[in-house]
Amino acid sequence: MSKYMLETRDIGKMFKDEKVLTNINMHVKYSEIYGLLGLNGAGKSTLMKIICGIFRPSVGEVMFAGHKWNRNDLHEIGSLIEGPAIYGNLTAYDNLKLFCLQEGIPLNEINPVLAKMKLENTGKKKVKNFSIGMKQRLGIAMALIKKPKLLVLDEPSNGLDPMGIQELRTLLTELKDNGITIMISSHILSEIQLVSDTIGIIHNGTLEYEKENNHEENLEKTFFDITVSQRGCIMT
Repeated sequence: MSKYMLETRDIGKMFKDEKVLTNINMHVKYSEIYGLLGLNGAGKSTLMKIICGIFRPSVGEVMFAGHKWNRNDLHEIGSLIEGPAIYGNLTAYDNLKLFCLQEGIPLNEINPVLAKMKLENTGKKKVKNFSIGMKQRLGIAMALIKKPKLLVLDEPSNGLDPMGIQELRTLLTELKDNGITIMISSHILSEIQLVSDTIGIIHNGTLEYEKENNHEENLEKTFFDITVSQRGCIMT
């Protein structure tokens, strides 16, 4: 059995003549939190979309739980990428009900996940009237209700206030302790360093760094050494 829940082997992606990803070799262990960092446009979301089956790689392959990724693996992957796919004219409950009916998930899973994401008291309030943070929490609820083995979250802290970010951190740790493997991207370096077991840094479509998280390391310096120096900028 592979020691990795997720591997990417020489993944590359091109859109027409634009090369977006090059030779991505990523290694995500079982029941860990893998933090993915990178500047805007570095390729983080594209990589996550390949892992979740939204895009196909131009070259290379994705390995999931020791076998080559296939469409059936989507049943075991929950994701929130580039904002939640929710219906503004529906309530939180009805959004989850529609999702459950589409995915064949029992409806009795809805209330527990709403409670977990602190949305149980939203009642008949339509999602279009939610705050950005509430919408983000609903998107995470939709990813969790599948009870995935792998959870892929692209910038899940967007729109969350400091308390919401702390609650998200606690949730991620609880999910990891319950055996869920998590891949998370964020622009908040300190948050990634707090929660992650492994950190990857992607720059210009290439995975430039992948190491076990050393909480004593100056991650900000490492990040800027990789991303800023390669842009030809001078730090003062």
